Amino acid sequence: MNDPARTRTALVGVEYHVFQITDPQGPVADDLDANRTGLVSATGGAIEVTTGIHTGDVHVTVEPHPQRPDPARDWEEIAEISCHSPSGELLVTPFMDDPAELPSLASQGPGSYRLRVHARGRDRAVDLTLVDEVVEAYLIQSWPAVHEDAALVKATDDYGARVRAQPADDTLVIDHEDSLGTQSGRERDILRRAQRGDYG
Repeated sequence: MNDPARTRTALVGVEYHVFQITDPQGPVADDLDANRTGLVSATGGAIEVTTGIHTGDVHVTVEPHPQRPDPARDWEEIAEISCHSPSGELLVTPFMDDPAELPSLASQGPGSYRLRVHARGRDRAVDLTLVDEVVEAYLIQSWPAVHEDAALVKATDDYGARVRAQPADDTLVIDHEDSLGTQSGRERDILRRAQRGDYG
């Protein structure tokens, strides 16, 4: 069973189709392309959760467990990824902001964990930058576990299928927003490279 005191939901800001899971003391995962699961990936040491909306807020619930739980029901996409928390503070973080007011996913302190990310509503407002209401929800279950390859557990939404269809290292571009020929695309590229420590 999960600890109700450590299960919490908050609004988390999304930019460029992602929010992150990070540790303040260092990288949590090796790089993993978004097309592997269509939901979770890793770049520059941070785990990224891929959202349908381009910019806005999503509901995120964290649910730490002492051991492997069953997947939650009634979610459209579910994927798993392994990670390591150097500090024991494995935090849900907007792309360019301070961590959300949610408990650490590393409930047993520093060490290796498995994350199971559930998503719902990614097809409702794909690529929108002005979303009047919160249309997407995410549940992140975590538990201590040895490293395993990332896995797609459930796949039913159209957006996930589109992400998985992209060639490795390709960015999913639904409109011109992320193209390197646009200002926002160049800014995203600079931010990505800065996160990886590539200032060239």
